[in-house]
Amino acid sequence: MTDAVEAEDAFKNRCLRAARMLAPCVSYFVERVSFGAMNEGDCVDVFLRESPHKPDIVISLTCLHHVETEDSTASQGSFIDEILVEHLPRLPHPWPDDAIGLIDRSFELPELVRLRIVGPSEVDVVASCLTVYTAMSDDEASLPLPG
Repeated sequence: MTDAVEAEDAFKNRCLRAARMLAPCVSYFVERVSFGAMNEGDCVDVFLRESPHKPDIVISLTCLHHVETEDSTASQGSFIDEILVEHLPRLPHPWPDDAIGLIDRSFELPELVRLRIVGPSEVDVVASCLTVYTAMSDDEASLPLPG
């Protein structure tokens, strides 16, 4: 297997792992959506919270290619009905039908990831990089340290 094929599989696998990590977040709420700028380009962070008994989740997307969301104040407290993470491969590989037309595709475009959060307020982001952070729940954090 060549390095290029291994790298492509690594990105696809990262997307699949993120999808599995985020699948149980259907009972969560969007606590906050924040936008920023970095040396590598724009970024968006989506903060998810369910209760003090479950861990908070932060989804960080960088090198943005498409962002569609209501204003961040409308997203706050929005219940999550569905959360999807999709790998969007390079050309000539096809994209899912609902991703076609989001951005102009070219052979220079890298493989991408799409995050869609569906609920009363929706978030739809296509980016080059996705990282999912999981915090301890408030219950876990309040336990005394051993020893």
